[in-house]
Amino acid sequence: MVLVTGATGFLGSELVRQLASQNKPIRAIKRSTSVVPKIIKQEKNIDWIDADVLDYFSLQEAFDHVSQVYHCAAVVSFNSSDKKRMLQTNVQGTANVVNLCLDKNVQKLVHVSSIAALGDGKLNQPITENDHWEFTNNQSSYAISKYESEMEVFRAVAEGLNAIVVNPSIILGKNASKSGSGILFEAVKNGLSYYPGGTCGLVAVEDVVESMIALMNGDFSDERYIISAETWLYRDLFTEIAFQLRVNPPSKELKPWMLQASLLANFMTNLIKKSSNGLTKDMASILVKKRDYVNSKIKKTIGIEFKSIKQVIAEVCD
Repeated sequence: MVLVTGATGFLGSELVRQLASQNKPIRAIKRSTSVVPKIIKQEKNIDWIDADVLDYFSLQEAFDHVSQVYHCAAVVSFNSSDKKRMLQTNVQGTANVVNLCLDKNVQKLVHVSSIAALGDGKLNQPITENDHWEFTNNQSSYAISKYESEMEVFRAVAEGLNAIVVNPSIILGKNASKSGSGILFEAVKNGLSYYPGGTCGLVAVEDVVESMIALMNGDFSDERYIISAETWLYRDLFTEIAFQLRVNPPSKELKPWMLQASLLANFMTNLIKKSSNGLTKDMASILVKKRDYVNSKIKKTIGIEFKSIKQVIAEVCD
């Protein structure tokens, strides 16, 4: 039996879809309030269980007779008000999952982390799996939560768990929500005037899942893998999206001082309205950084050929 946490999310639902197409017996965890996505709603060989990764006891039944676990459940946010919730779900939730993997003698775990957990490259060098995390004042709460969740996995590895960690970059696909990577497309569609000066790693959701399944079924253990197809300037990304959507691309670079001014204005607006929306410090920091990610390890390990990001953008915009 294969167990998937976060099965109703963007990545988790694509994973369930691909596993179901291979006729794998699947047990999928969802919260009682979650809606099953259309792409897997008609699948028959899925055993759905309502549980919460923060509730150890509700998870116990789900882990019975399970040999493989894909841990996709996580909170993604770049808003400081979500810090406590992210640390609880991403760190304590992962601790519960790996502890149950040990208790139930699960054969293998694939844990979904993020390139955010890798930190910054050294001396402007491309980032690889060998780069070591260093705490700074500029790291987002999300990055910290994903790094600490990895530490729970590697702690369990030291206790005997067979596990793999994958670090995807920004995951694109036509089923992404507007609160996920779809927000990039929505912003351009609504008329974006400025582009940030940073870069981002991009990868198709199908390629992330293909990599996860290959790593699960292969003879690999106690390793981490960057899953990123290409590195793009935000300027080029927004221009390509605009071209596919047949709208005007952003033409002005968003300077760092503009971001700082926007942060201050947004802070004052939220203070007056008692809300927590719009641009955040964590988001501003990410948008201006230039990072490049090396994907040679995963390509050499499983022989994957990543889908062209231009093709993925076209599929999303269609």
